[in-house]
Amino acid sequence: MTNLKVLISGASVAGPALAYWLHRHGFQATIVERAPALREGGYAVDFRGEAHLTVLRRMGILAELESARTGTGSMSYVNSAGKPQAELPADLFAGDIEVLRGDLARILYDATKEHTEYLFGDSITSLTEDAHGVHVSFERGAPRRFDLVIGADGLHSNTRRLTFGPEEQFVEHLGVNCAIFTTANHLGLDHTGHAYRTAGRLVAMYSARHNTQAKAVFYFASPQLDLDRRDVARQQAVLTETFAGNGWESDRLLNDMRYAPDFYFDSVGQVHMDSWSRGRVALIGDAAHCPSSLSGMGSGLALVGAYVLAGELAAAHGDHRVAFGRYEEEMRAYATGCQKMGGGVAKLMVPGNRLMATLLNRYYKVMPYLPGKDMAAKIARKAAENITLRDYCALARR
Repeated sequence: MTNLKVLISGASVAGPALAYWLHRHGFQATIVERAPALREGGYAVDFRGEAHLTVLRRMGILAELESARTGTGSMSYVNSAGKPQAELPADLFAGDIEVLRGDLARILYDATKEHTEYLFGDSITSLTEDAHGVHVSFERGAPRRFDLVIGADGLHSNTRRLTFGPEEQFVEHLGVNCAIFTTANHLGLDHTGHAYRTAGRLVAMYSARHNTQAKAVFYFASPQLDLDRRDVARQQAVLTETFAGNGWESDRLLNDMRYAPDFYFDSVGQVHMDSWSRGRVALIGDAAHCPSSLSGMGSGLALVGAYVLAGELAAAHGDHRVAFGRYEEEMRAYATGCQKMGGGVAKLMVPGNRLMATLLNRYYKVMPYLPGKDMAAKIARKAAENITLRDYCALARR
């Protein structure tokens, strides 16, 4: 076995999942994460279909995720007075298992912390490759050498920028921005959520942590915004300018936003790349093929990709030139199918004018009575299951 020392950038979902499988196959993983500690906040993520569940089962964390599941049922669209106007089934949102992203991150961290080195509060500043490995410089820590480097650092991947070029070459903005934060469950939501849509805007609340709190979510249509991703004050100002006086619970949630411990703001986008590797550096998860946060596919796709990449490295006995190519062959069509789910959702979430918003609200009202009411959920499940997983433990023993 060669190339045993692997540096992973990103400690959210894809990074720890990859570290788990690398350890299972005999590799040594180090994870560097810009945040000073594990990020506990975020939205609910879901897993659906046999491919997702198989990876979770093989990781031994399926039962723990089932214990942490949100239990969210159907969601209601409401009018400005908060009266439900339409109900959407749980399977459209929650899949087979839905958990909070922070809970998933904690479970993955707990499954890897004993055998994986975590470097919190640091990030990569340069990567210099030679015939024997990669020389890595860090923002804070001393330079080190690794055999391989894997970018699992999301839509705005630092690893991708350093290796492949500027973000704008690969990230497609889908015309929507989003914000999410934890707030009080002042509506008394019981394992459910309410959403209120107007032209170009959508604000929602859904219960969390067994109804003891709630998540507030804002989506709004706009061109790409020139905002510093760390300037929370400016982000909150933009959100206030967009939603003040919008109706329903908008103003109260905007006020609660100021006190939220986990405010998150970002654009909604997809990543499109001709190749996910260059030399000894490769990308996984959103860094390689983000399907958009609206697709419901990102976390499942990240876990499957981590399983496949680690497995192909083991099957190739550490030869990255073989393994990276095989990883792309296995994942490319699957990732493309998942991205198709995210591409059209943005316009449905936040239609650009009042007429389309009204028509969409009316459509959702009659959807439960239409023949194709389950079509969207079935399409999502088909995309999530469109891969045949290899038994890499058996392949590595050959």
